[in-house]
Amino acid sequence: MEIVGQGGSLGWVALKAALLFLTAIAGFRLSGRRTLAELSAFDFVAAVAVGAVIGRVPNSTTTSFIQGAVTLVTVLVLHNVLTRLRFFPKVALLVDHPPRLLVRDGQIQDRWLRRCGLTRDDLFGLLRQQGVVDLAEVRYVIFEQRGKVSVVRRSTSPTGDLIGTEVLGSSLAQRPT
Repeated sequence: MEIVGQGGSLGWVALKAALLFLTAIAGFRLSGRRTLAELSAFDFVAAVAVGAVIGRVPNSTTTSFIQGAVTLVTVLVLHNVLTRLRFFPKVALLVDHPPRLLVRDGQIQDRWLRRCGLTRDDLFGLLRQQGVVDLAEVRYVIFEQRGKVSVVRRSTSPTGDLIGTEVLGSSLAQRPT
């Protein structure tokens, strides 16, 4: 078993790693900020795939930089294409989690809480992080597409309903309890 490896090959490993790293940076810069700022399922898969390519190709004696770069660029292009296809509602339904209404007018919507994989204790922890100490002060709690929680308080919410069914989908139209 080789611990150090062949001296000449270590330089090629470092060069391939550096080139793949720079290729990934260029790809992420071209695909926009959302890739790194908000990780959806497909963003996560792209990030893991990029990391796997950058981590494995330099150490492979059977894979050239060009082969690794083609793999890397393919993943980044597919990610970019899927990002753009999300503007079509049918594709967005397949790729993104829809927002879910967890609390409506101070009442916990247990069905939607379960569908999001959250317990009441999870919800209470999220509400405490938002500074909510009493459910009665809450008009809506929405579990957003990227896993964050939006809280609309009664005191800041106008009498009209600015959050429509097109935003919340069926979770606002239906009133599961």
